[in-house]
Amino acid sequence: MKELIRKVARRIGVEVTMYRPENSDMAKLQKMLSCHQIELVLDVGANKGQYARQLRLGGYKGRIVSFEPLSSAHKILLQRSDGDSNWVVAPRMAIGDKDGITQINISENSVSSSLKLMTRAHLEAASAARYIGTEEITISRLDSVCHEYINGDSRVFLKIDTQGFERQVLEGAEKTLPLIEGIQIELSLVPLYEEQLLFAEMINRLNALGFELYGLFPGLTDPRKGRLLQADGILFRSL
Repeated sequence: MKELIRKVARRIGVEVTMYRPENSDMAKLQKMLSCHQIELVLDVGANKGQYARQLRLGGYKGRIVSFEPLSSAHKILLQRSDGDSNWVVAPRMAIGDKDGITQINISENSVSSSLKLMTRAHLEAASAARYIGTEEITISRLDSVCHEYINGDSRVFLKIDTQGFERQVLEGAEKTLPLIEGIQIELSLVPLYEEQLLFAEMINRLNALGFELYGLFPGLTDPRKGRLLQADGILFRSL
């Protein structure tokens, strides 16, 4: 009967599997956050608040501060955070390695929008990631704005979802990183954006900063080849 249900579901494009909470990525992340007593999550590259909402559904009750540069996504982010007193949305901005004004490329699917140019490999794997316009935005270093959100005794987790701009976020957080207990960061196995750091180099850089790899959550896969192109890495300082 179970196999019959799976076969029928596959015919309509649905994969049915046994739900095991302990095997879900969010459940694993929640255990890590709890183990490291995280009290504040800095959600850099929040888009429309998908990540923060997943945290809440997973049981995280601590503070969240979301940063998002796109005007359309920021508007939705404000709406979704309304009523959650522990979820703060920062003024509309990108986080990077400088303070000023810049241009961001807007993708059709919104989530792939980036300050970087996209590679052919990315477009071939996800055509909806293509750029359809640009927008002028404010960009700030985390070092310039973190004092507004981080208390001296807070245990902080930094999530970076910035589409190839991860190195710049870290470079603009030189004074903030000593206050960070853990990091979730996109790790690309192949170049998806021009001049981005790839998996091994980024891991080495984070190791040098005192963070150890705790987990990997699969991300973008090339549907034509089945090749994993990107994953989320979860790193923490040693307990």
